[in-house]
Amino acid sequence: MLAEITQEELSAALDRVADDALAEAGIDGPPVDALTVAQRLGIAVAWDADQSGRGRCARLRGHPGRALRPAILLRPDPRAEREHWAIAHEIGEHRAHRVFAALSVDPAEAPTGARETIANRLAGRLLVPRGWVLRDVAECGWDLAELKLRYASASHELIARRMLEFPPPVIVTIFDHGRITLRQSNVPGRTPPLSEAEHQCWRQAHDSGQPSRESGEMIEVRGWPIHEPDWQREILRTELTE
Repeated sequence: MLAEITQEELSAALDRVADDALAEAGIDGPPVDALTVAQRLGIAVAWDADQSGRGRCARLRGHPGRALRPAILLRPDPRAEREHWAIAHEIGEHRAHRVFAALSVDPAEAPTGARETIANRLAGRLLVPRGWVLRDVAECGWDLAELKLRYASASHELIARRMLEFPPPVIVTIFDHGRITLRQSNVPGRTPPLSEAEHQCWRQAHDSGQPSRESGEMIEVRGWPIHEPDWQREILRTELTE
């Protein structure tokens, strides 16, 4: 976000602000109901089917003479995960100033888009908190299907993206209808092209509709099919073993 702030400092501030919000809301384990979090933080949630975006911050007037109340206006969505994400993102908008304060950064001096980035990253931490993930992967490993059962309000993609914010070195690849739509690593530098082992793991998950595993030179690959009647997605997690 700012050149003088390390990624570790930013991540620690984000984790602290998200953890504080969950503690204030009395939420101590997954899955996180973002609507409940908002309400317990004193943020009203109202639905607006006509707005263009999924969610937006607003201020609602209550009784005469009372201060405006923070609110989230939400567009209904048939996917529960999208509604949870939209609410979590707007909570992140409401709490972004706490991250700036923790980093001793004046929001007016932050780069364009910094607040949006912070809101996005806070949303991920609200739905999939770091401390809980570390506890759960000690039991189930990085099994995306098992983590999805525990973090039901988070999408498969969000959970997979959160994997990139933890050790060990990994690559996350998402296929939609047979085409790579995301390939990202938590290792600095250029992400390598898809390996033969990764391709085989994807092919097996795509064709069988079942989780798959493959090993290659210095990599261990796991694949999960996220198949729906009108959408075929597969997610790979490639762990670098050296």
